[in-house]
Amino acid sequence: MPNAAVAEMPIAAPLAQGPWAQRFSSLDRAARLRLGVGLALFVLMAVAAAWFAARPDYRVLFANLSDKDGGAIVAQLAQMNVPYKYTEGGGAIMVPADRVHDVRLRLASQGLPKGSVAGFEVTETSRFGVTQFQERLNFQRGLEGELTRSIQALAPVQSARVHLALPNQNGFFREQQKPSASVLVSLYPGRFLDRGQIAGIVHLVAASVPELAPQAVSVLDDSGKLLSQNPEGMGGAPTGEQLAYAQKLEQQYTQRIVDILAPVVGRDNVRAQVTADVDFSQTESTMEQHRPNLAADASAVRSQQVIENAAKPGDKLPAGVPGAVSNQPPQNASAPVNGANPAPDAGAQGGAAAGGGSVGHREITTNYEVDKTTSVTRAAQGVVRRVNAAVVVNYRMVAQPGGKPAVAEPLSSEQIEQMTALVREAVGYNKERGDSVNLMNAQFQSDALAPAELPLYKQPEVLELARSLGLPIGLSLAAVLLLMAVVRPALRAGRRVEKLQATPMHKVDALAAEQIERPALAAPVTQPEQPPTEEQLRLQEARSLAKENPVAVANIVKTWVNGE
Repeated sequence: MPNAAVAEMPIAAPLAQGPWAQRFSSLDRAARLRLGVGLALFVLMAVAAAWFAARPDYRVLFANLSDKDGGAIVAQLAQMNVPYKYTEGGGAIMVPADRVHDVRLRLASQGLPKGSVAGFEVTETSRFGVTQFQERLNFQRGLEGELTRSIQALAPVQSARVHLALPNQNGFFREQQKPSASVLVSLYPGRFLDRGQIAGIVHLVAASVPELAPQAVSVLDDSGKLLSQNPEGMGGAPTGEQLAYAQKLEQQYTQRIVDILAPVVGRDNVRAQVTADVDFSQTESTMEQHRPNLAADASAVRSQQVIENAAKPGDKLPAGVPGAVSNQPPQNASAPVNGANPAPDAGAQGGAAAGGGSVGHREITTNYEVDKTTSVTRAAQGVVRRVNAAVVVNYRMVAQPGGKPAVAEPLSSEQIEQMTALVREAVGYNKERGDSVNLMNAQFQSDALAPAELPLYKQPEVLELARSLGLPIGLSLAAVLLLMAVVRPALRAGRRVEKLQATPMHKVDALAAEQIERPALAAPVTQPEQPPTEEQLRLQEARSLAKENPVAVANIVKTWVNGE
């Protein structure tokens, strides 16, 4: 075989083009269209994800503003070049989260928001020539506004209005009228005011107005229900404090029962309920007693008057008080009721006899103190009239021999009696007032369903996080999917075409690269001691040439096949 037949053929050099241009030019029209659309969608998604990621997070600046305050705040935000937007329904103004506190402080320095309720600032813009009536009216408006702001500071109160009735005072103290007040509150949905908060509102208004009694303050809600009620006009109904006292007393009794039985049967094996009948009625009784007449020596003399008259028998001088009384006949002699008649004065009688029959008159009037006892009794409030206790005790668990599970068994009658006695002592059982204690032994049911836990995907925190991160992450995943499903296959197709075009004899290379099973002749049997023949040497050279330069061998075979 001549050497010229096995020489390598020159390969034409490709045009000087970039790798990306070669790949793009090697694609067909459909592949180029898919590649362009994929790249455009990828860029669009990347830009959208970047925009959502860089978009500022807005937070509420002010909420529940009046139209006047909202317009003033929006105008000021426009002057400050602060971006803002409204929530759905226009209930709040939102600004970027990193500027909320700065904007609030800057608006507060300008007195915004002013609020729909005006306080004592109405007196700051007083005009010349204001009458005394206008000054008094401005003061009343300012006081009502300040009270309204204080009441709206409570958490359950959404809005409030205060009406004050301040009568004109005059110089006559008896003719002065007392002031009164009315408060209308509007609560947030699901909120309510307890008795303590209502009493706080009443005392706040009463303490802010001179000579205003708490009984003269009325508190109403937006439905027209009277929240503050005068205890004198309750009609015997218990107040909130009285009901709270009764509930607290029942809880104390219940806790006593559980504390005394828990060490015996276990805290989870006893249930108790106590009902206390508490008397909150106010009772006041006044009693006045007079003891009967006492003896003179046992009585206290308050005053005594003695009158004595002496006259001769021949004298006819008028006696007594001048007038009609002296012309009337003498009355019957009177003596003290319990005291003895005063004994005649022996000296006076002897003197009268010795003096020639002179006549004497003597009157003694004695006044005694009358015994009087006055007692006032006031019954105490909150007296327990009756206590009813109901106790349920679980069966006891008895261990079984041989490692068997424990079995629930009822308590004996003796144990039940002992526990009943303990409960009676704990609640202060009194048979005279009608107390009752009932203790029952029963097996508790243990098939109570456990409270279902909220799944992770339904928790509010997870939902909020998904809403905030869902759109950027979804766009990113869609962009990656588009890149892997559209752009990457098109680029791979371009690479395969570029590899095929890099070699002019790509068809021959492909044919040579294929491993085709061809029938082979049996190798000639050679004696190992004999040297190789010339034909064997040529065959080895051809094999080594095919391994070292397969392209040249393929060109030679092609020339043979074409018959050139």
